[in-house]
Amino acid sequence: MEIDDMIRGKVGWDTDTLGDFVLLRSSGLPVYNFCVAVDDATMGITHVLRAEEHLPNTLRQALVYDALNFPRPKFGHMSLILAPDRSKLSKRHGATSVGQFKDQGYLKQTMINYLSQLGWNDGTEQEIYDTTELIKLFGVDRINKSPAVFDTQKLNWMNGQHIRLMPESDQIEMIGAALVTAGLASDTASPYVKKAVALCANGIELVQDATKEVSAILEYPLEANLADAKMMKIFEDDFGDIVDAVVAGFESGELVKSIETGEFKAFVNAVGKKLDRKGKRLFMPFRVALTGRMQGPEVGDVLSLLVAEGAPETTVSLEKRVETLKAASAAWAK
Repeated sequence: MEIDDMIRGKVGWDTDTLGDFVLLRSSGLPVYNFCVAVDDATMGITHVLRAEEHLPNTLRQALVYDALNFPRPKFGHMSLILAPDRSKLSKRHGATSVGQFKDQGYLKQTMINYLSQLGWNDGTEQEIYDTTELIKLFGVDRINKSPAVFDTQKLNWMNGQHIRLMPESDQIEMIGAALVTAGLASDTASPYVKKAVALCANGIELVQDATKEVSAILEYPLEANLADAKMMKIFEDDFGDIVDAVVAGFESGELVKSIETGEFKAFVNAVGKKLDRKGKRLFMPFRVALTGRMQGPEVGDVLSLLVAEGAPETTVSLEKRVETLKAASAAWAK
């Protein structure tokens, strides 16, 4: 007996080796292969797509269809999804249910996009699809026989791409809710949340990553980084001059005004012209002085977030940062 498998082509069995198989248990309850054949036939199921592990069941079910004069559905047997180590995917490799992936911050459109491409493609190099596109493009004819590998890194990357494709209002609602849950915002409607989302949405892969990003922005680890060797080079390069400029700008109100008007870079460039500094030698010490670290988003955007309405009490405010600089300024004095 053979079937014309939608994915594997002709698949045949020698029925002489099968022998009689059980249809009813001694208790009178029918077994799986009998139940599923009758159930599918009476529901009018025309196509059955399932894992290659079911091929032995297909033989028995096809015989049940034939014996009861039911038309056979078209069968398609897909290869298994493997773990990165090429073993069968299991719970030990991570989340295994839709609910678990949702709880971990994966979007439904990401899961549909990613799972559709495990063993299928439309013949192009495209990787990111919305669900409407997939409905139009997906076809059994391009499902391949080779097993696919579940790559969490690829899934994470794809989730980040889908976050960036979301409308801004949806980003604010989703990421803002995560910030509220983490105690980093009181509501999702404040100017602070809108700015926080704009700062992190283009750099995260999972929704929960936003809480780490925003939390880091609100902190000011300058004192903790004083002994850092790379930071020390900045401190040794007349860092006190930049500190003095920051303090003076804050006390005169010029610094805050430049932040509120979006002219922070102009403020920095004016200081650079006065001190005859430019490039990395100008912008890096400003970053260190105002954020306490050497990496992160644009300093002007960080400062705009600090002064935004709705910022949480845990924020190390601009005023507190300036106070820290003033307290430590003696260490960088000429």
